[in-house]
Amino acid sequence: MKPLFTTQEFQSKKSTDVLLCECYECKKSFSRMKKEIKRAIKGTRPDIKYCSKECSNNSKITKQEYQCTNCCVIFERSLSQKNKSKNLFCSKSCSVSYNNKNKTHGNRRSKLEVWLEEQLTKQYPNLQIDFNKKDVIGSELDIFIPTLNIAFELNGVFHYEPIYGVDKLNQIQENDKSKTKLCHDLKIDLCIIDVSQQKYVKPSTSQKYLDIITNIINERLLTS
Repeated sequence: MKPLFTTQEFQSKKSTDVLLCECYECKKSFSRMKKEIKRAIKGTRPDIKYCSKECSNNSKITKQEYQCTNCCVIFERSLSQKNKSKNLFCSKSCSVSYNNKNKTHGNRRSKLEVWLEEQLTKQYPNLQIDFNKKDVIGSELDIFIPTLNIAFELNGVFHYEPIYGVDKLNQIQENDKSKTKLCHDLKIDLCIIDVSQQKYVKPSTSQKYLDIITNIINERLLTS
C-alpha cells in the first residue's frame, strides 16, 4: 500500500471514514475506508495496491509486443523497458544500426581514420585521396586513391568477433565480401588492414597502420 495520509490522520478517522492511497499501476490517488486499510495492514485482507480491477489486471501484464524501430520485426519486451525510450529495438545490433543512420551530431568515423587522414594528407599533398566515399562502388571505402586504383579498409574487431551478436557479424562479413567483389570487378586493388588489436588510439599505436598504407602507396607510385 502507498498511503497518502499521515499516521495522525489515520488515527483521527472513524472506521467508515475514507483515506487516500496511491495506485501502484496508474499512480492516481483513490480512497478506501479506514476499516479496509486497517485489515490490509493487519494482513486479514489482501494489500490495497490498485484503484480498480482494470489496474490490477494491467499490473499482471509483464510483457507486450512491439515493433523494432530499425527492422520492423515484432518482438516482446517488458512494459518497464517501454517507458525508457520512444524507440525500441529487437537487438543491440539494430539499436547501433539505427543510431548510426540517424545521428544528428558527433562523428561516425573512428579516431584512427581521422588520424590517418591527417597524416596522409600531410605526406601526400599533391595526391588525391578520398576518405569514406560511397560513390566509387556504391558502398563506403575507408580510403581510396583513384589515380593509383587502390583502396584500403580498416577492419576493427566488429569484423571478426560477434560483439553485437552472430547475425550482425554475418551481416558485416557479407558486406566485406561484397566490397571485395565490387572492387575486383572494377579492377581496384583492395587492401584489408586488420586493426582489431588496437585498444587505444594514439600516434604510437597507429603508426604501424600508417606505415602499411604509405609503403603500399610508395611502391605503387614508383611503378606507376
